[in-house]
Amino acid sequence: MRRTELLQEIRKMRFEEAYEGWDSGRLTQVEAARLLGVCERTFRRYLARFESSGLEGLIDRRLMQVSHKRAPLDEVLRLTEHYRRRHEGWSAKHFHTWYKKEGGSRSSTWVKNCLQEAGLRPKGRGRGVHRKRRERSPLPGLMIHQDGNIHEWVPGQKCDLIVTMDDATNAHYALFFVDEEGTASRLRGVREVIESRGLFSRFYSDRGSHYWHTPEAGGKVDKKNLTQFGQALHRLGIERIPACSPEARGRSERMFRPHQERLPRELVLYGITDMESANRTLSQSYRPAFNAEFMQPAMEEGSAFVEWIGGPLEDILCERFERQVGSDNCVSFENMKLQIPSDRHRCHYVKAKVAVLRRIEGTLAIYHGPRKLAEYEADGRIRPPRLKAVA
Repeated sequence: MRRTELLQEIRKMRFEEAYEGWDSGRLTQVEAARLLGVCERTFRRYLARFESSGLEGLIDRRLMQVSHKRAPLDEVLRLTEHYRRRHEGWSAKHFHTWYKKEGGSRSSTWVKNCLQEAGLRPKGRGRGVHRKRRERSPLPGLMIHQDGNIHEWVPGQKCDLIVTMDDATNAHYALFFVDEEGTASRLRGVREVIESRGLFSRFYSDRGSHYWHTPEAGGKVDKKNLTQFGQALHRLGIERIPACSPEARGRSERMFRPHQERLPRELVLYGITDMESANRTLSQSYRPAFNAEFMQPAMEEGSAFVEWIGGPLEDILCERFERQVGSDNCVSFENMKLQIPSDRHRCHYVKAKVAVLRRIEGTLAIYHGPRKLAEYEADGRIRPPRLKAVA
């Protein structure tokens, strides 16, 4: 029984009680009306309707009329048939987004109800015990979340989706697929945020080995012994915050639910099966549309992002390894010999301490203090020096 029907039955029972008291003389019309929670004039109207039609006369006639706003049956059938034919398995919210793109004017609640009544979507479970979530950061750029999720995004192929998002607005600043997550993919997400928005204040992540060293399993992280990722953010002056549990980073974890519901279906719809095309779709169409739908306004106006003017990010957001130059003026690095070319500053660098940088895209560079000595391909072949453009 619907709530409106239940209230009608309750009103009938209360009227019978009030009518019996008034008819026996125990109650006046004013007292009987107060018992029903109506005025004396409304009680007299109830009496007239009761004497002419009985208890059925007390039913609100509006409940028996069909609303003029109700959608025609053929519109409902077209909607459900379109869902069955092209969007089977899509969530109601995801399907409503496409419904609006195709010119639909109904609300998301109406679309959800139609799909549920047709048995195409299950009804959601009731909410559990109330829990108070952590408040968002007041400004964009104060805290950035990053997380990865392995899933079968393309039928028969599993890969990792790396998401870098803002705590204040849910805005996704970086979103891409990789075969397997690692330090390079994590640094790439941070680099895309700084290049597009600017330098941010804090970085929030899980306690994965790319981010932190954890001496004891399940114990506290070692904030002094930094990973390659930690060293890169330390050079930028970005504070890092480790999450102590999956619930603590629930905001970023919950974002993967709509991605898992939408992305595989959209990639199938577009006929995309390779990673390069999938990443191009993510950056050109999926991420802008996702941000437009799921972004929330920040609690305060303004931005905490700071424009980056500190030099090339490729040599800061990278892996850095300390090495000593050998007697042949070469640096040994991962079964490769990196030959240092001659320059006008020194005859050779034998026994000198140098830094080998491995960038996100895999290329290498050797630095002696602040000076770059050479650049190399990923296989160790030296790259020709970059020529400065003449103005």
